[in-house]
Amino acid sequence: MNAIDGTDRHVRDSDNSPPPSLLTIILDTNPHAWALLSDTLPLSKAVANLLVFINAHLSFNHANQVAVIASHIQRAQWLYPTPHPPRNSSLPEENGTSNPTAPSATKYHRFAVIERSLQDNLARLISHTTAADLTSSTTTQIAGALSTALAHISRATQLSSPADSSGISLDSTGPTLSNPTDAPTDPADGTPRARRSPLTSRILIVSVSGDLAAQYIPVMNTIFAAQRQRVPLDVLKLAGDTVFLQQAADATGGVYIAPSSAAARAGLLQYLMMGFLPNARARAALVMPGGGEVDFRAACFCHRRVVDVGFVCSVCLSIFCEPLEEGECLTCGTRLSLGAAVTAKPVVVPRPKKKKKRKLGDVTGTSTPMSAGTPGP
Repeated sequence: MNAIDGTDRHVRDSDNSPPPSLLTIILDTNPHAWALLSDTLPLSKAVANLLVFINAHLSFNHANQVAVIASHIQRAQWLYPTPHPPRNSSLPEENGTSNPTAPSATKYHRFAVIERSLQDNLARLISHTTAADLTSSTTTQIAGALSTALAHISRATQLSSPADSSGISLDSTGPTLSNPTDAPTDPADGTPRARRSPLTSRILIVSVSGDLAAQYIPVMNTIFAAQRQRVPLDVLKLAGDTVFLQQAADATGGVYIAPSSAAARAGLLQYLMMGFLPNARARAALVMPGGGEVDFRAACFCHRRVVDVGFVCSVCLSIFCEPLEEGECLTCGTRLSLGAAVTAKPVVVPRPKKKKKRKLGDVTGTSTPMSAGTPGP
């Protein structure tokens, strides 16, 4: 072609392509919560909308990745990718080595693999949930799912951005050059090539459970770990009320959306596509929905109750809702001395009201009238 029309064509280097993005979805599969939503939003419909959202994410870039983790009542379970697929499973493999059941000719092979894996693993997880598991716990293991997601993101980031022979070392904070003069150059014209961008990652939590005060400490630890890795935590709150997930989205720069009615939850796909599809780089140029006023209350370490005001250990910063017995911290064991004045429950002192300045010329009925002058003779 160059000899025909004289134009200079070359294949675009992968360094100039958009950076790949890893989307890790944590799906709350609490049977108790989904039973309450079965009339307005069944789990099967939510999974179908989630698959459309996953396909849209993968369509932006062929190098994009996705992972789905189920936050169940007893454990956190992988839905995709399957760590150890069973030998008798009819799931098609992405590499094409084992494919007992041929995928549909009208569906992209990668989409079919993800859909089949997610549906089969979810059905296997629900079928293995016994009645004893349902009675033993009514909450979800969101802390374990977050820890698994962060470990997967850390591993994927290291695998996608290794240090090459040119001296470029890529990590979670960005590319760095050990020697700027060793930057790779384009063999066509000798110009320096752009440095390869690292993997951008984010976590989307689809939550339907209520308060998670019993998991306050591990959830806060995962929030701090996400801040260090610069991983936004997006939260789509379909049901329940919890303050910790809203704090997680606010602390990590994520998006928090909580549909308030059954009619709003019916538009689940619209919330996913319009609010959570852009990655961290694209959000810098978009107006993203805000989470509103954030509730920064914490849960006490003794009874796992959400408190407004409590007692804080001066050594380990543990929070307690009432004075400790014998003044010993339950976390670090430090002997704390409490005076007689602080043994009672704390009382919130209201802020003093500021008096409004009266404008000039504002005459009210309570103002003192001006004295009239003495009449003349």
